[in-house]
Amino acid sequence: MSFSHDSDHDSLYIKKIKEIPMLSNEEEVTLARAWRDTMDRPSAEKLINAHLRLVTKIAAGYRGYGLPLSDLIAEGNIGMLQAMKHYDPEKGFRLSTYAMWWIRASIQEHILHNWSMIKIGTTSAQKKLFFSLRKTSASIRKAHDDDTLTPEIIAAIATKLNVREDEVVHMSQRIKKDHSLNTPLHAGEENQTEWIEWLVDERDNQEINLIQKDEMAKRRTLFNSAMECLNDRERSIIQTRRLSEPPLTLDEVSDNLGISRERVRQIENAAFAKLQKHIRMLLDPHPHNV
Repeated sequence: MSFSHDSDHDSLYIKKIKEIPMLSNEEEVTLARAWRDTMDRPSAEKLINAHLRLVTKIAAGYRGYGLPLSDLIAEGNIGMLQAMKHYDPEKGFRLSTYAMWWIRASIQEHILHNWSMIKIGTTSAQKKLFFSLRKTSASIRKAHDDDTLTPEIIAAIATKLNVREDEVVHMSQRIKKDHSLNTPLHAGEENQTEWIEWLVDERDNQEINLIQKDEMAKRRTLFNSAMECLNDRERSIIQTRRLSEPPLTLDEVSDNLGISRERVRQIENAAFAKLQKHIRMLLDPHPHNV
């Protein structure tokens, strides 16, 4: 099955992937071993096709951010491909459990880089607030039986997410209202799937938490290795502009290094591109298409 699909045909795509049979644990392990050991393309395609439903469910949970579902699914499929490259069936985890982390990460990065209504910044706290605010706000408003963002609700959200109240207000103003979860995939059609059917519980179980810790450790090692490709000035700018919380402004870095603000921006962009290229090379020194 091809990954490409137009947004006008989302419901048709969903109907098609629902028809794909699920794999038993034994079938999945056999296919995963064939892909890992011999790069058997038919085995990889069977594994990926069997998990398209999972990708679409996770992508549907992010559709309220204003981006086309088809784009979110495409990014989720990229995450699925990344999971395939690193998945080891001998560790005892099902591929779906392992792939969730990669699918979510890919979709979230796409949202952060492309959502037109917001500039998130680089801090982990801001990113966490961005992706947590909707769900937390909805649950607290329901508990208070109030759809408005009252001072009491703002205070409750801030306490729940461990952020300042002004941050809640500021982020709320930037985020568009969610589409109704009971909206049909295509208006005008009877007895069709509603969006709520495609939402998944994103609370991580113990297996996913262990996988995340393992992957984060690997990523830190990978990132530290990739940083060695930068010279001292590039590394300094990346650290102060992308890794510090809060990050330094262009003007602050410009003053520290004695170069123009525009030159700092140019070096930062070039260094970040170099870093991304080096990380991709470390992840897949012999690239192949799945």
